[in-house]
Amino acid sequence: METTAVDAAVLAGSVGATDFSMLSLFLRADLVVKAVIILLVIASVGCWAIIFEKVMAMRKLNQRANDFEGAFWSGGSLDDLYERIGVQPSDPMSAVFVAAMREWRRNPQGVAEPAVSMVTLGERIDRVMQITLTREMERIERNLTFLATTGSTAPFIGLFGTVWGIMNSFQSIAQSHNTSLAVVAPGIAEALFATALGLLAAIPAVVAYNKVSKDLDRYASRLDTFAGEFAAILSREMDGRS
Repeated sequence: METTAVDAAVLAGSVGATDFSMLSLFLRADLVVKAVIILLVIASVGCWAIIFEKVMAMRKLNQRANDFEGAFWSGGSLDDLYERIGVQPSDPMSAVFVAAMREWRRNPQGVAEPAVSMVTLGERIDRVMQITLTREMERIERNLTFLATTGSTAPFIGLFGTVWGIMNSFQSIAQSHNTSLAVVAPGIAEALFATALGLLAAIPAVVAYNKVSKDLDRYASRLDTFAGEFAAILSREMDGRS
């Protein structure tokens, strides 16, 4: 009975002496597990960089859209607004406006069939606004797929590292012929560390992807609404010319 108590005390002391810090777990890990950990750390850093960039970009885009809409609906001349914005608009809403105004100004004067010409012009303006809107949204959504990919694959990559680490732990048990906690615990901890990193990379990526996607959908709807309102304004102007 006393021997058992002594063995238990020695076992507890050996387990307690093992360093379970993240750095130690990484250094003791197998080469494959180390590769998994490095990959997950890189993915996590990349996700946070994209999250920060998208949050700041959306804030800036909404502010610029507010400024543009204030100038657009102020009652001033659209030609003056077009000249002030120039050929390099600073935000997607301005880009949609500039594309439509550029097409509007290309309309030839003194055509033989003004009604047909105006219908064709309206279709061209609608088309260039939709093309510009799509192009601008594709530019804004760049790198967003990385968040979705990380959110869906990081847990499985971490699980792969965990399975590999547990297999190594079983090999250590078979080689040492010892099933004590001091032999099993380090390998299990290294394996579970990979799963923890996988979840650490995936959870923020999924949450951020859903949030940013919702904000982008709302912004795209805002652009589409503006394009429809501007098309209606130009349509009334064309009706006045015909």
